Amino acid sequence: MQPLLRYHTVDELAARAAALVDRRPRDARLRRVGTSRAGTPLWLLSVGHGSRQALVVAGPHANEPVGGATVLRLAERALADPRLTADADATWNLLLCLDPDGLRRNERWLPGPYTLGRYFRNFFRPGFLEQPEWLPDGSAAVALPETRALLDLHDELRPFLQCSLHGVDVGGGFVEVTDDLPGLAQRVARASARLGIPRELGAFDTLYWPDLGPAVYLIPPPRRGDLAAAITEAAVESTWYHPHRHGTVTAVVEAPMWGVNAVADSAPSADPEAVLRTISRTLRHDARLLTALLARIRPHVAAVPDAAPLLAPVDDYLLVCPGLADTWDPDTPGGHTLPPLGAAHLAALRIAGRRLALRTAGLLHQLVTAAGRDPAGVLPELDRLIDAWCADYRDGHGARWIPVARQAEYQARVVLAAFELAARHTPACSRSGESGWGSQPAVPMHRE
Repeated sequence: MQPLLRYHTVDELAARAAALVDRRPRDARLRRVGTSRAGTPLWLLSVGHGSRQALVVAGPHANEPVGGATVLRLAERALADPRLTADADATWNLLLCLDPDGLRRNERWLPGPYTLGRYFRNFFRPGFLEQPEWLPDGSAAVALPETRALLDLHDELRPFLQCSLHGVDVGGGFVEVTDDLPGLAQRVARASARLGIPRELGAFDTLYWPDLGPAVYLIPPPRRGDLAAAITEAAVESTWYHPHRHGTVTAVVEAPMWGVNAVADSAPSADPEAVLRTISRTLRHDARLLTALLARIRPHVAAVPDAAPLLAPVDDYLLVCPGLADTWDPDTPGGHTLPPLGAAHLAALRIAGRRLALRTAGLLHQLVTAAGRDPAGVLPELDRLIDAWCADYRDGHGARWIPVARQAEYQARVVLAAFELAARHTPACSRSGESGWGSQPAVPMHRE
């Protein structure tokens, strides 16, 4: 097998999976389980013939391509090691990409070179309502064909384990699970140490969630809310919880593209409130800048054919920025009580605030370039902001590129650990209203 030097495109994933099936037709199958909104097939690669089903979902977020490389790696491991198939009475079901249309929009940066500026100027992730893992109106009202295909797989396979493969653009690796898998934190620690992946000990996504061990977090049960709550809280229903009716344990495995050592710093912070004031003030300032730029841009891009998919996430990001800044600001009257924050938490919050600004600036940059002209004269300002904010990641946070092969290997090792632990796992709590959650506050999630 050739060394993995870059991410795979949608077409490459399908071609590599087909070649693997041609090589091992008795042990591997490839079938179409759905079609995207743009007509792209959703391919499921299955390895093994066991009665116990494991489901691994790659590409749920369009800008997180590492999962495609990971599922191909897992397929090769399962074909080579009977302990993962025949001995475990297991079949591996590997969904090559849940959002192939979104992944195609990222293909301008997928081949590299991998620089922060190139990534954010070509970044795409659809608006919240177009992300196929979320069920903001419940499973019965699903409109996206990608989501429907995944829900149908849940009900067909009834997997004992589901792994959703995500990527962190800047930060560290961590895992979110719907049930405790004792021993997982130790396995994550070993994989991180062997591969030089920082563990995110205070992940932004999981600020209010219980810790099950360093860099392993328990996902709370869903509850209903409005759109703003769905974007910024763990209130929304999701495909992570849908298969619980079948006894499925879901693990969400996050692998970083650019690692930051500060997110693994377990030390306390000398003055967390001062840091939070700075983070909140910076986010408000950046959001005001971007809101003003959007107001200048919007009249000139309304007729651009590709404007709507780019405007939707911009509007989502600018919707949540003020509320996030207020949530983090210790001087906000009647504000939400934050949990104790150490150095790792504060580093993750600084990165998250900057991420919202950079993603918005990158999408605005694409809006203007898609229009073919810049009548509002905003491109030089957007370029200046993107360059300065990327430099802050690189120089201020020490962000360093992690080679694609190491990202995929880390993710594969965590999935294999979850597979082994879930195979002998018996849930300790009921699937409806787990004990201990009734008194929890609203859970700001701000999905990574």
